[in-house]
Amino acid sequence: MFTGLITDIGTMLARDQNRFTIASTYAAEGIALGASMCCDGCCLTVNACDASDAGGSIFSLDVSNETLSCTTLGAWQAGRQINLERALTPSSELGGHIVTGHVDAVAEIVARDEDGDSMRFKLQVPDQLSGFIAQKGSVALDGVSLTVNDVEGATFGINLIPHTLTETTWSERAIGDGVNLEVDLLARYVARIGATMKTRSL
Repeated sequence: MFTGLITDIGTMLARDQNRFTIASTYAAEGIALGASMCCDGCCLTVNACDASDAGGSIFSLDVSNETLSCTTLGAWQAGRQINLERALTPSSELGGHIVTGHVDAVAEIVARDEDGDSMRFKLQVPDQLSGFIAQKGSVALDGVSLTVNDVEGATFGINLIPHTLTETTWSERAIGDGVNLEVDLLARYVARIGATMKTRSL
């Protein structure tokens, strides 16, 4: 489980079929084998980790074909910058919102506009997910916890402040890019309960 608050930007060093190798500033001794790592919003399992010459760590993860087909990971290549977040601990501050790392779909950026020092983005989502996105609600996009500004059909807007642009990979995002979308966990269960109650009343 994660918060959507990015704590490092990693670099993909290599890809060997379904095994990805990533460099980070996290200390290697703090990453246990089997640990969960949120990589651009996808919860993946660390299967190897070593200290790097730069003082951080180099870790690898295996990615299933299912994950490759349902996220942006299928297109990742060496050199890509990746938003990283380690799993919550009992002492962690929950400053974003509860993020599972289970990506629902790939959303497409359809607009990017400067707004003072901030940047506004418009994103298009698959129609079946539009009902899970609400104005002033939360979404995770490439692992970043963000607040929805407005919703119109299957399109919604977000606003990124300078700190978020600097501390994540969002400064690189452009129109036409796909990003990993996870809708709010609460919205999922509310919709499920509503559908179940409707079925029982028929």
